[in-house]
Amino acid sequence: MTDPRVEIFEKTVCYQGFFRIDRYRLRHRLFNGAWSRPLVREVFERGHAAAVLPYDPLRDQVVLIEQFRVGAIEATGDPWLLEIVAGMIDPGETPEEVVQREAVEESGCVIQGVVPICEYLVSPGGTSERLTLFCGKVDASQASGIHGAADEDEDIRVVVLSADDAFAQLQTGRIKAAAPIIALQWLMLNRDQLRHRWGATS
Repeated sequence: MTDPRVEIFEKTVCYQGFFRIDRYRLRHRLFNGAWSRPLVREVFERGHAAAVLPYDPLRDQVVLIEQFRVGAIEATGDPWLLEIVAGMIDPGETPEEVVQREAVEESGCVIQGVVPICEYLVSPGGTSERLTLFCGKVDASQASGIHGAADEDEDIRVVVLSADDAFAQLQTGRIKAAAPIIALQWLMLNRDQLRHRWGATS
């Protein structure tokens, strides 16, 4: 259902492949109550995603993954990024089901419980993608090796760090993707409460 403050004149599919690009011709209400002039905007449609920061409260460790990302070639100079487990939400699937599935596929970890962190728009100036973010309880001793779906040419290396070491990587700028930045900042604020909740402290 379209917001009454937005009037869409035309919507055209410019590209349809694994992803889709839609072009809108529209106008919207201005803060002064008038209408904007007609605008043309493209939107990258790739669906919605879910991500989880696997955290072991007993060992006080986080499980990160490292993989090649083509979008980071020019943006960062180093296209191998430290990230957290994530995946696209298939039709009929819940975000919780996605992170349970992806945690096994990408890190070898079984999620024993999740705590919601937040839901956010990834880059609303150009894509509709929404990401649902969790922290998941895991046994980090089960996380190691190289993972990924062969049919998707994934090459994912598991990196287990103490929470403090992960926070240090965050603060030095080693971690550059939004989801792990948000998740680790959340863990910095909630670690003691979370460890108590998950029985790691008395």
